[in-house]
Amino acid sequence: MPSSNLTLAVVVGSVREGRFAPVVADWFVEQAERHGLFSVDLVDLADTPLPLELPPVPPAMEPDMARPATMADLTRRLGAADAFVVVTPEYNRSFPASLKAAVDWHYTEWQAKPIGFVGYSGASGGLLAIEQLRQVFNELHAHTVRDYVWFPRYYELFGPDGRLKDPEGPDAAAKVLLDQLLWWGSLLRDARRDHPYTAAP
Repeated sequence: MPSSNLTLAVVVGSVREGRFAPVVADWFVEQAERHGLFSVDLVDLADTPLPLELPPVPPAMEPDMARPATMADLTRRLGAADAFVVVTPEYNRSFPASLKAAVDWHYTEWQAKPIGFVGYSGASGGLLAIEQLRQVFNELHAHTVRDYVWFPRYYELFGPDGRLKDPEGPDAAAKVLLDQLLWWGSLLRDARRDHPYTAAP
């Protein structure tokens, strides 16, 4: 049990017009707030211009690199988080370019922190995107937790009011995910405080 609430950043990975992501993200934020042991920060990538052109020196080599001024708030909020949940759709069997840009513009902000996933799409429910994201975040020395939440054929699962028609299963899956993030997030927060993380890139 943490001595104080962990800061959980819920990152909305889709920025496309007409996206369904805010519906899924709002549902998860509600679950996290109901859990009671997180301070939840909803980080919507649509609020930050994310250039696809990366800097000549990667953030792994220069963590405090100069970034576009419009990215300052995003960088601060990622750095302040103790744990993350990434809400991702699946586009062409992968995750959005906006999400990859947000990941690649940062490095130490992800290090030694737990990351969970909530996926949604047609047939797969975002599982292909989630499995690819595991590889990406593992390269950044983040810890991806085992369990996840997924919504195959999400358009059949949520009603016009944005509420789940049958919330029992997803609510239970969210609780499992949040419990794992709490456990790992508490341990890793203490470890980062007592033993600053210095893994070579």
